[in-house]
Amino acid sequence: MFNQTWQSNKTLKGLGVTKNDTAPFSVWDIPLALVLLTRLPLPRLPEETFTRQSRAAWAFPLAGLIVGALACGTAWIAIWAQLPAFAIASLIVVMLIATTGAMHEDGLADTFDGLWGGFTAERRLEIMKDSHIGTYGVLALLLSQLLRVTAIAALVGAEMMTGVLAACVFSRSLMPALMTLLKNARHSGLSHSVGAPPISAVLAGLVLAALLALGLLGSLALAPMLFAMISCLIVAKIAKAKIGGQTGDILGATQQVSEIVFLLTLITLI
Repeated sequence: MFNQTWQSNKTLKGLGVTKNDTAPFSVWDIPLALVLLTRLPLPRLPEETFTRQSRAAWAFPLAGLIVGALACGTAWIAIWAQLPAFAIASLIVVMLIATTGAMHEDGLADTFDGLWGGFTAERRLEIMKDSHIGTYGVLALLLSQLLRVTAIAALVGAEMMTGVLAACVFSRSLMPALMTLLKNARHSGLSHSVGAPPISAVLAGLVLAALLALGLLGSLALAPMLFAMISCLIVAKIAKAKIGGQTGDILGATQQVSEIVFLLTLITLI
């Protein structure tokens, strides 16, 4: 997926892709966002497309919309089969995990293991890079997914599946914001290779996500968006205090925490 080779610049220009593309927005940013944030089977992208990884951050909410739509499609089949709400919610979470390769959940577990398992920034980063999962990570996954499934089950019972879509969309718009707010804590990994998104991409992503959430939920989206942003700032403050910045794991944890906060806030309103 990452190694597609194109033989001529003429071919690339015909596709609207050029080396060192500095345009603020591109249609290629959408499939690129899907490559970065999902494990969906996609056609190989032109190699030069990957020079736009940071600029593609505005399209992260669209990746969330697609992932959420696939999960809700599964839910509608389960609803037709008259499964109970908790089972339907569990299937939604399973689909969200499957389409993203559990990368955000993995980031959440590594974040809790690292930030609370070490006593120095260096040790915390070392733990976060370790592929093994510890007690903090296991507990974080169990409790977070329990909250996630419970909240989604409430939305299923209220026949408000659009809330799941809105949460998927808005939570992914906060990751680029965190990448801009905090420097990278280590000089390796996906977050480092992507780089800090330009402020135009961050703002465009936030506006796009807000408009989509408002379109899906109306004024009900306002409080969930506010509390999701607050949760993002809290994660940012903790990460800065403990490791001096952000990593890919911190970004994954931010997505999970903000999505769950969005869902929990929404169910208190319905």
